[in-house]
Amino acid sequence: MSSATQTRSQPETSKGRATGQDGKFLTFSLANEEYGIGILKVREIIGMMPIRTVPQTPGFVKGVINLRGKVIPVVDLRLKFSMSEAEYTDRTSIIVVDVQLSPEKYLHIGIVVDSVSEVVNIKADDIEAAPAFGSRLNTEYILGMAKIGKGVKILLDIDRILAGDDLAGLSMF
Repeated sequence: MSSATQTRSQPETSKGRATGQDGKFLTFSLANEEYGIGILKVREIIGMMPIRTVPQTPGFVKGVINLRGKVIPVVDLRLKFSMSEAEYTDRTSIIVVDVQLSPEKYLHIGIVVDSVSEVVNIKADDIEAAPAFGSRLNTEYILGMAKIGKGVKILLDIDRILAGDDLAGLSMF
């Protein structure tokens, strides 16, 4: 099997992208909420396909897919965020992202989302810091809150969400 982990000489990274910085974001929905991730982290968007389960992985790890000869681990973002599980529909998609494991090492991971919305260009003036919810809730994975029209999109730091200790074993794929 081929590995989805790769090394780059000049890594693309959204590190440093924080509140006050603008850019393009891919937006998607989970449980009627809108989220966004930096477009430079996105490798591709695919429809749902058969996912092979892998024993002894966390519950939010759905398994792996074979994408053009590469084995890609797949995480259901609803389950990772402790949301209720939803039945997959024809709008359910897998977004393949680059997750930075170290300064020179990346891992392709698929994230299951309810639906992909659009790519939006968000100006720095439209991004606010994540609200403080107290010490009990961890919001370090939120880059900021983007005001778009009358709505708000939660901008995510996909590296912090997916590169944690609970996913460290996925780099073997």
